[in-house]
Amino acid sequence: QVQLVESGGGSVQAGGSLRLSCAASGITYSTRCMGWFRQAPGKERERVASIDSGGRTTYADSVKGRFTISQDNTKNTLYLQMNSLKPEDTAMYYCAATSGTCYGFFTYGIVNYQGQGTQVTVSS
Repeated sequence: QVQLVESGGGSVQAGGSLRLSCAASGITYSTRCMGWFRQAPGKERERVASIDSGGRTTYADSVKGRFTISQDNTKNTLYLQMNSLKPEDTAMYYCAATSGTCYGFFTYGIVNYQGQGTQVTVSS
C-alpha cells in the first residue's frame, strides 16, 4: 500500500522560499512518475512538477525557473524547492504518484496515489 505524507508548507512573504517534502512508503518499481499538484479554493487542480524514474523533470510554465523537483531514493522522499514565491502560488500542495507516465500525469492528471496535502500561503 502506497502512502504519501507531505510536510513543509507554511506562510511566507512574496519572494520567499519553502521546501516541501513528501515521505513515500510502499513505492515499487511500477511507480514510474511522481509529482506535485496544487489546488487553490475555487480553482482547478494544477499540475506543478513531475519527475520520472529516470530523473527527467517537467514543470508547469507558471513555476518554471522558480521551483525544483527532486527525489532522494535512499530516503524515499520527494522534494519541491519553491523560490521567488508569489501570492498566486498560494494553494494546497499535494504529492502524487502514478504507475503511468509523467506525460499522463501532466496532460491528463492521472494519479494513482496522493497525500493529504500541505498548505502554502504567500502574502504580498
